[in-house]
Amino acid sequence: MSVNTSNAYGKISISDSAIAKVAKNAALECYGIVDTVSRKISDSFSELLKKQPDGRGVKIVTSGDRIFIDVNVIIKYGVSINAVAESLKESIKYKVERFTGMIVDTVNVNIIGVKL
Repeated sequence: MSVNTSNAYGKISISDSAIAKVAKNAALECYGIVDTVSRKISDSFSELLKKQPDGRGVKIVTSGDRIFIDVNVIIKYGVSINAVAESLKESIKYKVERFTGMIVDTVNVNIIGVKL
């Protein structure tokens, strides 16, 4: 799927994989985030076979001009989970909205693990 919009110059279409890459880069720039990971083993195997696994750990669902994002992360040991999760949500929301010009409805953060 993709997000579609139109303006005076024509139609704009942004793929979910492009949005996932922006969301992943935003996540990795946040303090306390070690990496984004897939939630299931089967997802990990399928991503290994893809040529560009850049959106690993990020799921994008679009509905009209709304974007719903699920991100699965590993965080550093010793950081405040609540503070890191809130910072991550705000960062992803801001950067994806700025990139696409669309509204990010929700950002769900799933903490998969902790790294020492």
